[in-house]
Amino acid sequence: MKELIEYIARSLVDEVDKVEVSQSPAPGGVTRLELRVARDDMGRVIGKGGRVANAMRVLLKVAAAREEKQVSLDVIEPR
Repeated sequence: MKELIEYIARSLVDEVDKVEVSQSPAPGGVTRLELRVARDDMGRVIGKGGRVANAMRVLLKVAAAREEKQVSLDVIEPR
């Protein structure tokens, strides 16, 4: 699932080398994915009204459901 988010994010952004996805366990057996991209690419990853980020979350949840897992995706703002 981490690879799925990396693939989608790399397809959307200009600065491909700045895409980072980290995975960590969260309470309740949920896997938490954090997506980081360059500041200039944040708008592309989030999309108008959050539509792109929400679409990524939907695809992630479908992939996770196939494996009977729970996953959350957070887009982290760069510093």
